This record gives sequence, structure tokens and C-alpha cells, in this order.
Amino acid sequence: MFISNAYAQTAAAGPESSLMSFLPIILMFIVLYFLMIRPQMKRQKEQKAMMDALAKGDEVITAGGIVGKVSKVTDAYVTLEVADGTEIVVQKAAVSTLLPKGTIKAL
Repeated sequence: MFISNAYAQTAAAGPESSLMSFLPIILMFIVLYFLMIRPQMKRQKEQKAMMDALAKGDEVITAGGIVGKVSKVTDAYVTLEVADGTEIVVQKAAVSTLLPKGTIKAL
């Protein structure tokens, strides 16, 4: 009696309108890929290449901040000489930075 019927307005017909509604979401995923995912994948690839290239005599810094010279490399572990006659065994993944030759002498 007092309330009139309400009818929903129909959306514009055509595939363009459905594509335009998803366009902001698609653009957000593209931006997310180029700003976050791609650089992280590049860093991981560089880290893996550095770990695979470790050799005896390289000077490295571990994730815990220990500076040492590589004395032995196996598949999963690296033996570091941190002082004369003092060696420690760490996982390869714990090696974070490869230092230039002669850095330990300068410290």
C-alpha cells in the first residue's frame, strides 16, 4: 500500500563492462608482480648461484655475522676457518655474503 515496488537497475550489456570491472584487480596483480615477486625471485637466483660457486679460500659472512675463510665445501655444509686453528661447520644457506679477497686481513 504505502511502499512502492523497487526494481534493480540492470548493468550495461556487453563483455566490455565485465572486463572493466576486473581491470583494477588485474592491474594490481601486475604491479605486485613487478614490484615484489620478480625482484625477490632475482635475489634468490643470485643467492643460489653464489652458494653453488663457493670454493675453498673464499671469504664469507654468515647470517649470524661470523666472518671466516672457507676451508671445506660439501653439498649441504661449509667449514669456515674463523681464527688460526678454529673451524666451524655451518649450513650453506647460512652464508649470506661473499667478500672480496683480502678483506679478513684488512679487518
